[in-house]
Amino acid sequence: EEGIEKAFPEYELFFLRERIKKFETRETELSGAEVKEETGIALRAIKDGKMVFSYTFDAGSRAVASLVENAELVLPFLEVDKDKVFPEGASTYPELDIWDEEGLRADDRQKTSLLADMEQTILDYDSRIKATRSCELQETRIEATILNSRGLRADARKTLYTLSAMCVAREADEASWFSWIWADKLSGLDGKGLGEETARTAVSLLSSTQLDTGVYDGVLTPQAACDLLEILAESFLAENLHKGKTRLAGKTGQKCFSPLLSITDSGLAGIDSFPFDGEGVASRANQVVKGGVFETFLYDAYYGRKLGNASTGNAVRPGIKGPPSCGPRGLFIEKGELDLTSDGLDGILIVELMGAHTANPITGDFSLGATGFLKKKGTISPFTGVIFSGNLFEILEDIKGVGRDLRFYGSHGSPSLYVEGLKISGR
Repeated sequence: EEGIEKAFPEYELFFLRERIKKFETRETELSGAEVKEETGIALRAIKDGKMVFSYTFDAGSRAVASLVENAELVLPFLEVDKDKVFPEGASTYPELDIWDEEGLRADDRQKTSLLADMEQTILDYDSRIKATRSCELQETRIEATILNSRGLRADARKTLYTLSAMCVAREADEASWFSWIWADKLSGLDGKGLGEETARTAVSLLSSTQLDTGVYDGVLTPQAACDLLEILAESFLAENLHKGKTRLAGKTGQKCFSPLLSITDSGLAGIDSFPFDGEGVASRANQVVKGGVFETFLYDAYYGRKLGNASTGNAVRPGIKGPPSCGPRGLFIEKGELDLTSDGLDGILIVELMGAHTANPITGDFSLGATGFLKKKGTISPFTGVIFSGNLFEILEDIKGVGRDLRFYGSHGSPSLYVEGLKISGR
């Protein structure tokens, strides 16, 4: 720190150590193992009203010299911005149960056995399952420290386990399905459950046809709903408010969605849960939408200062190589009380959307590929190769039911959603 202080009156240091161990099986035998470890330091510093960023994977005094040298080299080319600030430290940080010492100590044979058992579950499920792919278990260990010249110091660590699988089913035609789950602790992974889900879905998609073009009532499963929520997330960011890229500008306190819809963003939920955000601000839950009423935008320190609000703990970091930016942490639609995936509910059930990155997050317009099932009078028929189109904001105004099956896919979570008037382009 002393070397940094001599060069810059205001600064922030971010220390990150990340260790990733990955296992892969093929035909229930270990086919690959990989270990990758990375330790680095990132610097943000303010001088003469300019904020500069640099990083290094060097250690000790070499690291300080490298950080300062790189920062001073870039500084003359930056613009003055008086809103670039560092936050003050919190008196306390939330305690999260996200470190798995027992899992880290577990023998690698136990981990590969979990993976192999999952793959065997897929292969044993149905004779129409012909192949498995992408059967992987990844163990990630993260240790992070943030400190700055305003007295902030935050330390935390977490573990993360992800398990994934893909399988191919074949009869008169072919269908495949990919699924994955995650947990902060190894014991939280249900390999058998994932295997059964992956195989069951692949088999159920055999003999898929196109739907007739039309307007349908139906259900978006958690996976499909999360794809739409990821598009919507852009509208909640203070950065997009400042840049005029959200249609929610000026609508705080107004009803913008279905009264059945409540949305929370929490740094304490989802795959990236952590006691603090990318700038060291204590993580918390922010009620973004309550009963259809838009409550707040999400701020980091920079856009909070620029727009006259405190940070909501929404600075996210891509790692050592990039500075923090304004983003969602653990954005989820709060669960309801309905069972929307029961066989008694007629309509379409959309289980997968493709091409969500092509949607317009400002207007909400989208046109996405969709896969799912048509439920009618007790019969269930799979469909694929159709286009689901519409406007995200209109769909979220038309929600008529919210399920109780909340599930997180990465940093976004949702239960099933029942919506009327889904536009499908098929045959």
